[in-house]
Amino acid sequence: MEWWRTAVVYQIYPRSFADGNGDGFGDIAGMRQRLPHVKALGADAIWIGPWYPSPMHDGGYDVVDYRDIHPRFGSLDDARRLIDDAHLMGLRVLVDLVPNHTSWDHRWFLEAIDAPVGHPARQRYIIRPGKGPAGDEPPTNWTAKFGGSAWTRLVDGEWYLHLFDASQPDLDWTNSEVRAEFVDILRFWIDLGVDGFRVDVAHGLAKDATFPDLAETEGVLQNPLSEHHPYWDRDDLHEVVREWRAVLNDEQQRRGRDLLMVAEACVLPSRLPMYLRADEYHQSFNFAFLECPWTARSMYDAIDQAVSAAMTHGYEPTWVLSNHDEMRTATRFGLPDGADWRTWLLDGPHEALDAALGLRRARAAALMMLALPGSVYMYQGEELGLPEVYDLPEEVLDDPVWVNSRHTVKGRDGCRVPLPWSRTGSSFGFGEQHAWLPQPAWFGQWSVEAQTGNPASTLEVYRTALALRRHSWTTAPPLEWLSGVNDPDGGVVAFTRGHLCCLVNFTTDPVERPAGHVMLASSPVSASTVIEGSQALWLTLSAQSTASS
Repeated sequence: MEWWRTAVVYQIYPRSFADGNGDGFGDIAGMRQRLPHVKALGADAIWIGPWYPSPMHDGGYDVVDYRDIHPRFGSLDDARRLIDDAHLMGLRVLVDLVPNHTSWDHRWFLEAIDAPVGHPARQRYIIRPGKGPAGDEPPTNWTAKFGGSAWTRLVDGEWYLHLFDASQPDLDWTNSEVRAEFVDILRFWIDLGVDGFRVDVAHGLAKDATFPDLAETEGVLQNPLSEHHPYWDRDDLHEVVREWRAVLNDEQQRRGRDLLMVAEACVLPSRLPMYLRADEYHQSFNFAFLECPWTARSMYDAIDQAVSAAMTHGYEPTWVLSNHDEMRTATRFGLPDGADWRTWLLDGPHEALDAALGLRRARAAALMMLALPGSVYMYQGEELGLPEVYDLPEEVLDDPVWVNSRHTVKGRDGCRVPLPWSRTGSSFGFGEQHAWLPQPAWFGQWSVEAQTGNPASTLEVYRTALALRRHSWTTAPPLEWLSGVNDPDGGVVAFTRGHLCCLVNFTTDPVERPAGHVMLASSPVSASTVIEGSQALWLTLSAQSTASS
């Protein structure tokens, strides 16, 4: 069986994982030093965020050169050594592929803006004349994901498309040179030793060539969750994906090792199976699960739909609770019901946060996720139960969302604060100096050092859960809902995989549970007959409980 079908993949955000050279900025040297932590945690692979040369207007997702390493992270030789280290530890390595756009400092875009109108150098990007008598209006009313118009005007009067920041011009994927370039990029990194790719904005490669305006009745223009959208989730993009999959299949056969391609495809659940056909992506992130509020009904529906679709279409589901774009789970689950975390970061009310409840729920959600069939993607720091650093001062904010929203949306920096490795020190073991984003004074108590060896800590719960998962859950039979116990409308999610059972109580009050041996609990167990509020249990069911179900 391919390794990725049941893998736990640990996401590394390079700037914030570990600083090996003491400049306050995460790097490959730091990754190599801290790989034993990932191995000891029980992960099967690492996914490394963009580490390419970049002006860092969007944290590295504005790429200047897809075949090199940003000097602040290291060199290609350093990358080779990291990949070798990981493989010696039994860890696979995924890297980020960013195909929707480049940096505006990419040599192609510099050539494009220097070339005259109509020149072939401009055809690698989506550059169009404007509207109005003088062409001084954008070609469409499309909006950028980070705010504002999706078009920026060049000095010669034409406009270029950028679905994200103005520093990230969109490539034109109908251009044969663009397609050939990325085939070569895939082969380059496979040759360097990587085991696969996480594909950024996988749902954005194709655009409607007629460039229609969108009616305001269609809602927020960035929203990909609508059919026949002019720049999200268009059928045309699948031709490109099939070309990439053919490259991976060829390289896999030639090299004799399994390769993976996982999509960041934010699409309607009904559309997701298209991305997971046998000749396209191996996996895609499950955003429906990630975006669930803390309710049994929403979690049950997301799980049931994902598992049913996977069984119907012949692929494995994936599960993720957090990433570098989302508020950290322990804070998100501690917000009042209905709170929009994006506005809460700036406007609050911050006193409405119940941090203890958020962490308790996050630990329960983690046990539920790790019991599910398929693979898991886990963001760095989730194993520590790290909260969001929501009170970063405005002057240090780095996310382009802050600028593009005209300082109305604080952005994603709070989940990107560098990790605490030790109780003390100028950067809590992240490096020798203060980190590039300021860490709060309380970070030491959440560090790896502070939690190691404490069986009640979030880190040790994760370590135990991943060890049990490796030996029990990955080889267990498919998921079955536990009859008589599973009650989403009553606040309980309960499922079995063979004789193993996962129970989650989404309510605040204890509920009765079936008899069985508790293998692991997300929080201390107070009685043998109940599951506490906001708690998850892994049980080995007794024969009586199994028979009654």
